[in-house]
Amino acid sequence: MTNPSPQSLPRLLRRCAAFGGLLFAQTLIALAAPPAGHPSPQQVQDMLMPDKAPSARELPHRGKVKQSIDANEFTYIEVVEGKDIRWIAAPKMAVKPGSSIRYEDGSVMTNFYSKLLKRSFESVMFVGHVAVTAAP
Repeated sequence: MTNPSPQSLPRLLRRCAAFGGLLFAQTLIALAAPPAGHPSPQQVQDMLMPDKAPSARELPHRGKVKQSIDANEFTYIEVVEGKDIRWIAAPKMAVKPGSSIRYEDGSVMTNFYSKLLKRSFESVMFVGHVAVTAAP
């Protein structure tokens, strides 16, 4: 390829700018409208990285609080769910015995010893979200 002459340079720059502008416009159109039936980029971001807690009805487990213990950043909650009794640990929150709660699935640790509480739990499920649905 030869170097453009000074006279052809403005025409070449206009062509490059026009092509670049067309490419930019096509990119914007492609980003602006997802295919029918597909979520928008914002909906995908909300699904993959939610920045708000799920609503109570989205939480699969429910039960009544038997007792709770606050320990630094966690609240340990003994929950009666049907005939089962289990301990869950959630980010520190206010909850009273007799409250109805809903909570999500979490990571279960068996034979868990809390140094702060100086006690062992046969099993504790660590969850990220708990919703109080009815106070006592």
